[in-house]
Amino acid sequence: MISQWLDTMMDWFLSYGSWGLAVVSFTESSFFPIPPDVLLIPLGIAQPELVWWYALITTAASVSGALLGWWIGRKLGRPIMLRFFQAETVDKVEGYFDRYGGFSLAIAGFTPIPYKVFTIASGMCRVRTREVIMWSLLGRSSRFFLEALIIALLGASAQTFIEEYFSIITTAVVAVLLLVILIRHLIKRKKES
Repeated sequence: MISQWLDTMMDWFLSYGSWGLAVVSFTESSFFPIPPDVLLIPLGIAQPELVWWYALITTAASVSGALLGWWIGRKLGRPIMLRFFQAETVDKVEGYFDRYGGFSLAIAGFTPIPYKVFTIASGMCRVRTREVIMWSLLGRSSRFFLEALIIALLGASAQTFIEEYFSIITTAVVAVLLLVILIRHLIKRKKES
């Protein structure tokens, strides 16, 4: 039943093209369950000449929506998180913000991690709005413009490629990036001692 409802909602938003994409991208960053990728990909494949425009719309609306998520977290805090997510998940997300600060938003924005959890947590953890915008812009633009690039290169077969490999690619990129950061940190500590 929920799956049918989500499919119906997706079809409805798709019928509005760029406007539907913008609304889904904005709301998904704070509370909506449908990720914008499920609209960006078919729209981009249907109109490859507009794929970069769709990626820009998705990025701008998603980053704007992140500010709504931040506001929700700032005003309603931990109780709102615990209402929708398990305590272990909330603790883990707080740990990411303690360890990586606003960079956690870039990680969540690029990978298949539920982005809304991190935008709300950013408000709860008192991340500055400037950082929310900066890190969200980095993560979301990297994700959506990479999808646009894949669509531009592969055309209609991009859908299958993204479904099968995109999560693996984004997770691997973040893992390598975190490894590089860790190595730099260890080298810096060794030089200081």
